[in-house]
Amino acid sequence: MSQKYAAVKGMNDLLPPDIAVWQHVERTARKTLLRYGFHEIRTPIVEDTALFVRSVGEGTDIVGKEMYTFDDKGGRSITLRPEGTASAARAYIEHAMHQKEAVTRWFYMGPMFRYERMKTGRYRQFYQLGVEAYGVAEPAQDVEVMECVMHWLQELGLKDVKLQVNSLGDETCRPAFAARVKEYFEAHREQLSPDALETLSKNPLRLFDSKEEALKPLIAKAPILFDSLDDASRNHFTEVTRQLSMLGVPYELNPRLVRGLDYYTRTVFEFIAADPVLGTASAVGGGGRYDNLISELGGPKTPAVGFAMGLDRLALLLNGRSDALQHRPDLFLVSVDAAAHDEVMRLARSLRHQGLAVEFDARAGSVKSQMKRADKSRAMYALVLGEKELAEQKGNLKPMREELPAREVQLEDLARVLKGLG
Repeated sequence: MSQKYAAVKGMNDLLPPDIAVWQHVERTARKTLLRYGFHEIRTPIVEDTALFVRSVGEGTDIVGKEMYTFDDKGGRSITLRPEGTASAARAYIEHAMHQKEAVTRWFYMGPMFRYERMKTGRYRQFYQLGVEAYGVAEPAQDVEVMECVMHWLQELGLKDVKLQVNSLGDETCRPAFAARVKEYFEAHREQLSPDALETLSKNPLRLFDSKEEALKPLIAKAPILFDSLDDASRNHFTEVTRQLSMLGVPYELNPRLVRGLDYYTRTVFEFIAADPVLGTASAVGGGGRYDNLISELGGPKTPAVGFAMGLDRLALLLNGRSDALQHRPDLFLVSVDAAAHDEVMRLARSLRHQGLAVEFDARAGSVKSQMKRADKSRAMYALVLGEKELAEQKGNLKPMREELPAREVQLEDLARVLKGLG
């Protein structure tokens, strides 16, 4: 009995017609981000394991439980990237971008990998779009990044995604707050799970990012970081919220928002979509400021801010639009006999080289079967070529959608006519 193969659990195929939604999301992202002056980069899917341990944080669930890590044939420990910021930061340092330009603005799209419990919109191979802006410490950069995301979501037609913001402070004020949080949760140790106790010992602030239902009542009564901000962090965040309001970008303050990665400082934010299609995973993306990451990885002191959006979850929010977004050929050519089939191939080549999307059935077959294929292709028009059409060098464009007009056309004018009708 032959073996049956299937995709690795949690790593999914993306096929037509659903892929049309993904292409729309990516195309719209590129168009929007280029308007804002961000330029695309592509980094390797694998990196030195130490990069993620140092940047994401040794005590995080990502590093401790979720990374796909293995030794290569040279005995080096390498990891499938679980997120994109660390790879972008490594590239920024490696290519000495600070010596080439004062401000660097990048974006990237691609697969990430985490071995975690799967649920709606959360897979072991998932896709992210990320943006990184290096070299600007001012609040205006935080605001521009958030406004850029909101603009992109509006371009996608997603109007019900909410922006939540908070400040984590920095190294001058956060340690004292972390001590207060640890003291608070220590007083409730009997209510903490083993995982929560481990988090408490390594990084108490990450308890705010816990998804445990039993922790929610404790989190609701825990100290608030905003009350412990120093003047510099408080002024930075006040200016962020002022500028968001000035630009008309709606937002909500969420004093419990901390994000799950160690490198964040000051501003953090998330984009929340309360749509039942996402199940309990309402966050579609988020980000924040990470002014210390570049220097912690061996580069120069460089302020930075960025975000990452889950494309899998955005695709779920756009579910049902694949039919409208699916590619439509301009023309499907149908041959009556073998002689016409040769002309179909020549004509298809000519039209394609003139910028038109043209399909035909390489198997030929009956006119009826080819017309079924034309209908399935979702072409705008079909054109049947037989002895009569070839002799007269003209044919009838048959509309495949009711709202389109039928038209007789000279074959030599076919490209011009189709472009006009399109």
